[in-house]
Amino acid sequence: MKQLGWKPEMDEQFRRMAEPGDGYGRIALEHTHLYRIYTERGDMLAELAGKLRHQAQGRNDYPAVGDWVVIRYREADNRATIHAIMPRFSKFSRKMAGLVTDEQIVAANVDTVFLVNALNQDFNVRRLERYMVLAWESGASPVVLLTKADLCGEAERAERVAEAEAAAIGVPVHVISAARGEGLEQLAPYLHEGQTVALLGSSGAGKSTIVNALYGKAIMQVRDIREGDDKGRHTTTHRELVLLPEGGVLIDTPGMRELQLWHADEGLDHGFRDVEELASSCRFGDCGHRREPGCAVQEALRSGKLAADRYDSYLKLQRELAYLARKEDAALRSKEKERWKKINMDMRKSGK
Repeated sequence: MKQLGWKPEMDEQFRRMAEPGDGYGRIALEHTHLYRIYTERGDMLAELAGKLRHQAQGRNDYPAVGDWVVIRYREADNRATIHAIMPRFSKFSRKMAGLVTDEQIVAANVDTVFLVNALNQDFNVRRLERYMVLAWESGASPVVLLTKADLCGEAERAERVAEAEAAAIGVPVHVISAARGEGLEQLAPYLHEGQTVALLGSSGAGKSTIVNALYGKAIMQVRDIREGDDKGRHTTTHRELVLLPEGGVLIDTPGMRELQLWHADEGLDHGFRDVEELASSCRFGDCGHRREPGCAVQEALRSGKLAADRYDSYLKLQRELAYLARKEDAALRSKEKERWKKINMDMRKSGK
């Protein structure tokens, strides 16, 4: 269990939450209404206890891949029942795709997030900035992996590495070619025993190829990129926790075609700390960064110190978070209104 990431401080947490005879495990894979978990007795299937399911208010209250859970063994069928989710020390979340305003936990209890971006035609620095914001918000340490170096010319590679470093200020950036086994030695410091790494990126960025290379054999399906546009083909369809033979845990995730922000104010500040530092230098504390005198942001844009497209990206993400907050407030007001309506109806019925 230590290999899987169990830490000494979790012993006391478990004792407070467990009943005599209970065990613990880590979520490795989520099926429909079932979970595959790793336990001291090996891997097994587990279901949610009825009480846990009944008390859940949203997706955040259900186990996610990487979660540690308190379980009760069912000896008769070699399964388990999940009775509680242990406190998470980190979680990478996004807003669920579509119109629903709810959180989707992509991976939990992660020490390091590998943000995987291909160096071919699919390279997108604006997408990387979005991933950076959510990675900082998660509580895990972000690391940028620029993959498929063999599909990019030397001059173009140098230019894209510089762009990635400008978007990921202070974050390690590694250039690799997993298909050729080049640069993988740079990842060793993140993968020692008990450490969990989640791989996040768009479809075809090379996440599954990295997992296979680090594992030492093909355990994840991979497919060639499409001809013509270098776009990757979607192969990973679920999140899965993989224990590496030499220590360390990887969580492979499906490519995300839609990555909407979820509660990432601190992540935005951290991911765009160059913009935040400039804003703090403005003459007026309430500067709107438009035509105000002494605006450090506008001066940086004029001088080229701050790239216009990076600032535009910052404003776009800022507006997205504000819109999400308004939607959440409206949803909460609607829910509260329904709750009081139900209370009044119950009171009238009891009065009659």
